[in-house]
Amino acid sequence: MRRLGQALHVEAMSLYKHVTGKEDILDGMADLVTGEFAVPSYDVGWRESIRLSATSAHEVLLRHPWAGALIESRSGAGPARLRYLDAVIGVLATAGFPMPTVVRAIMTLDSYVYGFTLQELAWPYDAGTAPASAEALAQALPVGEFANLRAMAGMVTSEPWTVVVDFPFGLDLILDGLERLRDA
Repeated sequence: MRRLGQALHVEAMSLYKHVTGKEDILDGMADLVTGEFAVPSYDVGWRESIRLSATSAHEVLLRHPWAGALIESRSGAGPARLRYLDAVIGVLATAGFPMPTVVRAIMTLDSYVYGFTLQELAWPYDAGTAPASAEALAQALPVGEFANLRAMAGMVTSEPWTVVVDFPFGLDLILDGLERLRDA
């Protein structure tokens, strides 16, 4: 609180007129970022609604690389997070998913969005260097071992395409699986 007060050019004690402490500030930061997520809508089909919302969350977390871990670390949820979660639950339940499946779906979607974003932010390569990186990987592998990695590296270096970090591909896999569950 002392450092925050210094950064804001106020006395640390004056901050306590607005918050009870550091945890309130962190909760507020998490809720501000969550407030940027597109809230699922009942105006489109469940699949499109969840797709738009998950894609929005992914984009917001890319803009705020520090926020994913903060949001997931909070024990409570602010108004924006509550609105978001309530809408996800409502859209899935209205689509005919039973509540146990809704709970699992939320956990899976959140794990994918946050996990994929974290991995994407930490990815040490860009699409332009993927072929060279794949070639370096193939050269570093012990001869006669890791045939599958060698095959993939060979494909990346020889095909006229670039490696794409493909968030929609994984999201479609999850949504396809949910649709099969619902239809069963």
